[in-house]
Amino acid sequence: MSATITSQPYGRIYNFSAGPCTLPVEVLEEARDSIMNWNGFGASVLEMSHRSKAFEGILDSAIADLRELMGIPANYKVLFLQGGASLQFSMIPMNLRPEGASVDHIVTGAWGKKSVEASNLYGGKTNVIYDAKESNYNHAPALTSLAISPDNSYVYFTSNETIQGVNYLADPANDGNVWICDMSSDILSREVNVSRYGMIFAGVQKNMGPAGAVLAIIREDLLERVPSGLPPMLDYKVMVENGSMYNTPPCWSIYMCGLVYKWMMRNGGVAAMEAKNEAKAKLIYDAIDNSSFYKGHAVAQNRSRMNITFTLPTEDLGKKFVAEAKEAGMIELNGHRSVGGCRASVYNAFPVEGCQVLADFMRSFEAANG
Repeated sequence: MSATITSQPYGRIYNFSAGPCTLPVEVLEEARDSIMNWNGFGASVLEMSHRSKAFEGILDSAIADLRELMGIPANYKVLFLQGGASLQFSMIPMNLRPEGASVDHIVTGAWGKKSVEASNLYGGKTNVIYDAKESNYNHAPALTSLAISPDNSYVYFTSNETIQGVNYLADPANDGNVWICDMSSDILSREVNVSRYGMIFAGVQKNMGPAGAVLAIIREDLLERVPSGLPPMLDYKVMVENGSMYNTPPCWSIYMCGLVYKWMMRNGGVAAMEAKNEAKAKLIYDAIDNSSFYKGHAVAQNRSRMNITFTLPTEDLGKKFVAEAKEAGMIELNGHRSVGGCRASVYNAFPVEGCQVLADFMRSFEAANG
């Protein structure tokens, strides 16, 4: 059994890692070419002062490009923070839940569960208004179908669960609730209406750049909720007042995000990424659907375009699949232990050819082992 591997530059193989993500080759080349001397500055972005005009320009450009890509309204603040998305699980209730107030959480997977655990550490009540645990998190309920608490201070959900491969592919309704969304693993993969959200946040290492930063997009009026006395590094108002630079920010990660944003703009923006992502995912889902050998984890209406999860008839076959795929030039296809089987993560920069190669490999593996 064999699969034809399309040649990639620099001897690169197809990396299906759930994160950090595959980055565009031309972005990596640009970063490589500038690493010793950025734009004639005489030093690398890795070395320049974050207080320099040069880095301020890098940061401002990244934010401006992101605003254009996502259509972010003027009344939203854009921050690059540290601590990853996991720190936001704590910062959100610390900053945006008034003392004693209740919040609603929708749990459709592992990251939604972790957000509840963090929320429970702070004052007020955390209502889990839906938990898909009984189905091993294979679906996400329609947001309009849920019994949202009338007195909630915000409603929190995860748009794409990386581990289970469960995705919301629609925005919440404009219903007067403050919707807060963890978009870590699908941001910029489809068009969203930012004005439907009170806050969007995302670790950048899934679809935007290398690990080290988290993006936060916050509607200005919510900053009025921030209580006094928070540690400065955990205070959204302090971060806004200091333009994400209360201390030294993750400069290289921000620089790389900026390069990715420009790459996206050169390649048709978010709309083009969405169409490409739909086509890429379809190649792999077709291999699953036209088979009695593979079984997808997520129900059809909630299938992720970013993280495609599936199982094989036995655990041993799953291990064999991952091992032989690696020999054929495809890595990081092992699934998370809570789901088992395999997971193919195909973020924006992952090439369509790699999805075709995997689909062909799946069919040949089934023919040899089914």
